[in-house]
Amino acid sequence: MVEIRSLAYVVAQCRDPARWVRYAHDVLGAMASTTDEGGVSVKLDARPYRILVEQGHEDRYLASGWELAGKEAFKELQLVLDRAGIPFELANEILCTSRKVNALARVTDPSGNRHEFFWGPQLDARPFASPQGVPYFVTGEMGLGHTVLPALNFDATLEFFTKVLGFGVSDIFNFRPDPSAPAIPIHFLHCANGRHHSLALAGFPSPEGCVHIMLEVPGMSDVGRAHDRMQQHGVKQMATLGQHLNDKMTSFYMQTPSTFALEYGYGGLVCDWERHTVFEATEVSIWGHDFSVGFNEKKDAA
Repeated sequence: MVEIRSLAYVVAQCRDPARWVRYAHDVLGAMASTTDEGGVSVKLDARPYRILVEQGHEDRYLASGWELAGKEAFKELQLVLDRAGIPFELANEILCTSRKVNALARVTDPSGNRHEFFWGPQLDARPFASPQGVPYFVTGEMGLGHTVLPALNFDATLEFFTKVLGFGVSDIFNFRPDPSAPAIPIHFLHCANGRHHSLALAGFPSPEGCVHIMLEVPGMSDVGRAHDRMQQHGVKQMATLGQHLNDKMTSFYMQTPSTFALEYGYGGLVCDWERHTVFEATEVSIWGHDFSVGFNEKKDAA
């Protein structure tokens, strides 16, 4: 079975990518620069980018980028997908150059989410220096953070990630907005690193193409300062400050210029998977995280 190392990057689309430059600099405390194609690359660490924004006719999430160890792992992925009867497209040189990788395969999961599996990220010598004094983002071998994707074809999508790609289930949450209706499943999945989850599948629609992505910083003060910057720059808050029950992340949520939400937090659980026990969380959070301020309202542009 192929080993997926981490969620290395995400790709977004925006009608006005320049808004991502301001958002990255002024709110996230990240570096950002325009690309040759007219988009924006958002830099969080030693990698050239962790968020790539393309110009397009609508604001939305486009794809998740998953990192493999090397060329042999990339060949193994193709064999695994072939055996499972899952179609994939090998990227041409233009796309690989845009993504700054050696080789890439594009796949659509059973719920219609787009994924890019690659090996050989191209590194540069440009160090990370936050314009807002963020000491660093928690990335490295644990990747960008996590992404939460809509999965209306839930069972088939869960099987694709767990049975075909080898993701493990970290925990589950059965969302019950209406006690008289069936529960909506949300499963949190991990790959070959210690982050509690790099992916979550949610059994409900998200017109923006993603429920949220998560960025992690090293301390509560970093979260608090970002919360202040969100308010100062008039960015829409999507959920109040709180601490999750499952991964222990203390965070808040805000809207991105591509309309999907971004969780900004610290203190996420790092797991020893040989000792981990899969559990069902009965609450989203230990405290806080009032989602009615944003997720339950019409999402305005950030």
